[in-house]
Amino acid sequence: MNKIPVILSTDIGTDIDDTWALAFLLKCPELTPVMILTTTGNTLYRAKLVAKFLEKAGRTDIPIGIGIPFSDKQKFQEKWIKDYSLKKYPGKIYKNGIQAMINFIMSSHEKITVISIAPLPDIAKAITIKPEIINKIRFVGMHGSIYRGYDGKKQPDAEANVKYHNKDCIKVFSKLKDITITPLDTCGIVRLDGKLYKKVLKSNDSLIKAIIENYHIWYNNVSWEVNCNPYINTSVLFDTVAVYLAFSEKFLKIKNIKIKITENGFILPDKNGVLVRAALNWENLKKFKSFLVERLIKK
Repeated sequence: MNKIPVILSTDIGTDIDDTWALAFLLKCPELTPVMILTTTGNTLYRAKLVAKFLEKAGRTDIPIGIGIPFSDKQKFQEKWIKDYSLKKYPGKIYKNGIQAMINFIMSSHEKITVISIAPLPDIAKAITIKPEIINKIRFVGMHGSIYRGYDGKKQPDAEANVKYHNKDCIKVFSKLKDITITPLDTCGIVRLDGKLYKKVLKSNDSLIKAIIENYHIWYNNVSWEVNCNPYINTSVLFDTVAVYLAFSEKFLKIKNIKIKITENGFILPDKNGVLVRAALNWENLKKFKSFLVERLIKK
């Protein structure tokens, strides 16, 4: 198997779906993570979450890059890393995560797949510093809402990864040449419940246990998500779809579409816009959910 080298750009620690996505990434033999970049908000807090999670996974071989810090009080999973110190982390941590990302991309003999499940200030900064990286990136992102909004709503929404750091998002999409996205149209309806979720809860896998610990902590600290319960189902697992698209498109329907990103965070179809490959519909959502669970619980 020719493994795909990837960099994951994540705002882990705000929504819990990033934690699920990181675990999914680590369970996919098709992918070789060359770095995890923490981006937006308190990037040091996010790096601690990633570091402890990688320790639990036995994957401290994966470097961590710390992105540009921003003021952010949304540290919903902080309890999990309360006594954790990055100084004791045995793996490599790059304080200048942007330069580390540039170095990984430029030194690679093949394209690096950047899986972005967060807003884009760090990727925008990297493009400013080293414009040549646009030729060496395959971008796979969880971004936008084209025809459907959150939870399958029939109208689009201003999706968070496009709305926040909006100018950076506009810049990145205008510069990159190879873009695939899962907008809310597809990723916004992915939840696990019933027998599938029970399989997860019954797992003794260390990563699953870490996810569920974080899920309980997160659930007790957020106010916006009212349709989930750690004992019954998951919240929406938006970011897992972006990880999946990094190595397969089997369960999704992909369409080439030209889009425009507005200043208020919307993505609109526009014949004069940027060409992207967008997963607008599911080929088989049920099979994707089963696949996701089997990967997560696999030893």
